[in-house]
Amino acid sequence: MKFIVSSTYLLKQLQVLGGVINSSNTLPILDNFLFELDHTKLTVSASDLETTMASTLDVESDSEGSVAIPARLLLDTLKTFPEQPLTFVIEDNNTVEISSNHGKYALAYADGNEFPKAVALEDPSKTIVTGDILATAISKTIFAAGNDDLRPVMSGVFFQFSTEGLTFVATDAHKLVKYTREDVKANQVAEFIMPKKPLNLLKGILAASEDDVTIEYNESNAKFTFENSVLICRLIDGKYPNYEAVIPKENPNKLVISRNQFLNSVRRVSIFSNKTTHQIRLKIAGAELNISAEDVDYSNKAEERLTCDYQGDDMQIGFNSRFLTEMLNNLSSDDVQLEMSMPNRAGILTPIDGLDEGEQVTMLVMPVMLNS
Repeated sequence: MKFIVSSTYLLKQLQVLGGVINSSNTLPILDNFLFELDHTKLTVSASDLETTMASTLDVESDSEGSVAIPARLLLDTLKTFPEQPLTFVIEDNNTVEISSNHGKYALAYADGNEFPKAVALEDPSKTIVTGDILATAISKTIFAAGNDDLRPVMSGVFFQFSTEGLTFVATDAHKLVKYTREDVKANQVAEFIMPKKPLNLLKGILAASEDDVTIEYNESNAKFTFENSVLICRLIDGKYPNYEAVIPKENPNKLVISRNQFLNSVRRVSIFSNKTTHQIRLKIAGAELNISAEDVDYSNKAEERLTCDYQGDDMQIGFNSRFLTEMLNNLSSDDVQLEMSMPNRAGILTPIDGLDEGEQVTMLVMPVMLNS
């Protein structure tokens, strides 16, 4: 088995696949990339048993076969090469020999048949989305997903597909983000919970891609196919909480303010807040928003006044500044609207501008009790 491939082309594909491999694996074979050669097509796979990703590369070759090559060693070597063709020859003595313009490098390989096979999806449903839309949906929601191992369903992003549109939801019980696209539709209703790791991989790969991504899914797995790559992952098992019930419907108090101004103000004032609660206080009266924070233990306090457009009753409400900052950071609009009903009910943050046709983002942040 022998093939020739460009060093930078191979490195670019392997760096993406390397994101799948865990730093410590239970099965030693998972520390390898699986190389499967079929004449001029080379398919390279990486897996951590939950997520498997494979990319197909064009190479020069007239042979076939499969071997597992140590990932870390191969990546470290490829990073040091300038652009040049590399020749891989699989020798009989269980080593693979790589020849470059200047030298030869031999590394031990494992039998490709030991590598776990990717799951085949039986009878999947299918939806097609463009890459940049999927990447945006992931990055707008994934930051709000929880990290609690005791509530695994909340540690992923909930995909809800219907004939009306696609909805992506993430929550950790303190904050919630719901991202909707009405310009992309599925041919049938489906719901599943995607884990964070494969989503982060997809987000990185698809950020600027306008190619179509085919999403196939069944009860237990999802498969994403795009360009020359396939990613298959196991879904999080369980029922997602009824997030619609948490979103308050009647919010008579509406505050409209410049996002940047609000974000910078919250950032500055929060430096003076209590380090465990990160609590800041919003006091709204007329067209004035007063943002303040106090850390009684250290006698630190800060207060800022901003002008805003406000309709509603005068009110005071407390928020965790970290959640507010994260949410404002994840919006790209010039102005945002914060809707509130009472100091003990969730506030709803939405962008006023900067959205595509058919795109909607609703962010919900739980208040913290103010000790007056």
